[in-house]
Amino acid sequence: MAEYRLEDLAAVSGVSARNIRAYRERGLLDPPRRVGRSALYDDYHLSQLNTISQLLRKGFTSVHIAEFFESMRHGADLADILGLQRAVLGARGDEQDEAAAESIDLDADSEEARALVSYGLAKIDGRDVVITDSAVAEVLAKSAEPMRYVRALLQFLAVADDHLEELAKAFVGTLSELYTARVGERCLPKPADTDEIRRLLQDYRAIGAATMANRFEEVSRRYLVTESSDYVAGILVTGAWEPEHA
Repeated sequence: MAEYRLEDLAAVSGVSARNIRAYRERGLLDPPRRVGRSALYDDYHLSQLNTISQLLRKGFTSVHIAEFFESMRHGADLADILGLQRAVLGARGDEQDEAAAESIDLDADSEEARALVSYGLAKIDGRDVVITDSAVAEVLAKSAEPMRYVRALLQFLAVADDHLEELAKAFVGTLSELYTARVGERCLPKPADTDEIRRLLQDYRAIGAATMANRFEEVSRRYLVTESSDYVAGILVTGAWEPEHA
């Protein structure tokens, strides 16, 4: 997950640093993470700012948003109350169970290390490159040649990145339609309905992720079959070797 200093958050969100401070003081924006004297914001703060800006553009006043926020918050953020933020983005990194991070033998100044960090798969700890994604860390820890995986993965991500924007845009568009159909145009949810709305959007996120994973496997298998048998393709895609005849 990306992190931003105040000026960077203002630039990427289009909300002035002065207004960001004001939202924070009014309780609309979660406090930043403190590292020494630095205040660091993340994608959840960006999501909150986008939500607040959308509500203001739709005619809601900051007082109205603040009152609603205060009455409903109980430790959650505004976008979570609207059933959007965690439903779309999942749990925050600092709310997830910490996986056993794995260091790999890689120069911290290398192009591969910078790419892994940019994709949120690693962090630099001194001169060590530490894999922070639990699934990637588990695979690399078992491999005798982890850099083969790293280079192949980075090559794939570089190509996939070109298509993620459109996929994400389509997903969020249909998610917004789902929300609007349930709540209505220019409406905040009723307090009694927030849990139901959150579940609805979380469920949609879950089936969206599962469907995309299944479709990816199906399409990958189809391409693999052009160069190998369906049986070999199944081994490559699923990693499972199941002889037909015991």
